[in-house]
Amino acid sequence: MNNFLFYLGAFALALGLLIVVHEAGHFAIARWCGVKVLRFSIGFGKPVLSRRFGQDRTELALAAFPLGGYVKMLDEREGEVEAAELPRAFNRQPVWKRFAIVLAGPVSNFMLAIFMYWVLFVHGVEEPRPVLGQPVAQSLAERAGFQEGELVRGINGQAIVSWQELRWELLQQALAKGGATLEVINKRQEISLRKLDLSSLNTADLEGDILQQMGFRFYRPQLPPVIGKITQGGVADLAGLREGDRILAIDGEATGSWTQVVAIIRDAPGRTLRLDADRQGRTISLSVTPAEADDRGKRVGRIGIGVREVEADRAALMTVVRYGPVESIGKAVGQTWETSVFSLTMLGRMIAGEVSWKNLSGPLTIADYAGQSAKLGLAYYIKFLALISISLGVLNLLPIPLLDGGHLMYYIVEIIKGGPVSERVMEIGQQIGLALLIMLMAFAFYNDINRLVSG
Repeated sequence: MNNFLFYLGAFALALGLLIVVHEAGHFAIARWCGVKVLRFSIGFGKPVLSRRFGQDRTELALAAFPLGGYVKMLDEREGEVEAAELPRAFNRQPVWKRFAIVLAGPVSNFMLAIFMYWVLFVHGVEEPRPVLGQPVAQSLAERAGFQEGELVRGINGQAIVSWQELRWELLQQALAKGGATLEVINKRQEISLRKLDLSSLNTADLEGDILQQMGFRFYRPQLPPVIGKITQGGVADLAGLREGDRILAIDGEATGSWTQVVAIIRDAPGRTLRLDADRQGRTISLSVTPAEADDRGKRVGRIGIGVREVEADRAALMTVVRYGPVESIGKAVGQTWETSVFSLTMLGRMIAGEVSWKNLSGPLTIADYAGQSAKLGLAYYIKFLALISISLGVLNLLPIPLLDGGHLMYYIVEIIKGGPVSERVMEIGQQIGLALLIMLMAFAFYNDINRLVSG
């Protein structure tokens, strides 16, 4: 129950912040353009809470259905407007003002993402270094000659400092169907160039972990099989294992490393195992039955334990990504731009049938990610917020009637033809837009439910 409330709270905070920022953009530019705002609503439907503020007595409302919001402006198309108020009506504004007011919502989401990335880059985020493990046999990585222990320093001349940057850059190159030249340095400090031919990757490869599809593995040193973390209420906890226990054998097979322990447990979902462990010089034996979990379509076993980290290994494998305040601005803008373009590219490939619609996520999946990122720490949660803010901005710019992008499309037509789009055309457009949005929501909810059912 506590876990559910935590996830719900993380989701509500994320959703509320993004909606407020988006609608605040519309509100601020509307006021700047001299348009009267009647209501600033968080959510749709009947207001649950409301109060009025400012000279215009604008109503600030919290509505019953919280998945969205809107700013209601004075408009002759929605009711009678007093003669003295006509200059402040939205529909009486020149097209450039209406364009600016509508565009301000998505732009606010992009600005929020830029600010959040800037904060992260200035503060610094601890991330894994791009140190490679033994590549998968017969994979792209093995054929290209990559070796265990090599550190990736750059791709096509661009510096790489973290495992996440490696994944992101190779995903970009894979989408472009091009090649990638990686600069690596081995343990003997020898620098080499490795070339990856990405033309053989298909669309299914882009839907999972792109590094895994290429055969890359993260380097993991041979750690002793000593438990450092135990999930409260998990299989190991209920079986009686404790932090500091050293696993000596599983079903009679001696375990000399943590990797060996993980491999045995993963291969035994639902099967009872006997664990022999050393606890402060005393050998104990107990039984555990690994819980079944889904790992990219494969059933694996998990008991809820983590390895005791060795500080020297952690220092060698982790790095803090940090930039100066000025440099961070360019990094933040670049990250926001690249993520926006990537989102549009993937959406275009979905429409073209090149990428599965299973990649479309709804509120349940977003809530899950919100909770997971919040559990990992504030930096991860901020990064999640930035990503969702970009997604919201991109979604609202799509040329679909009822969305901001649909209104902007009408205004562009108005600028070209010298007059507004007819009421009949707007009516038809709203019906089409509503149908498209319902279809997108249906896909998203179906994917959410399917993920929950499949684990």
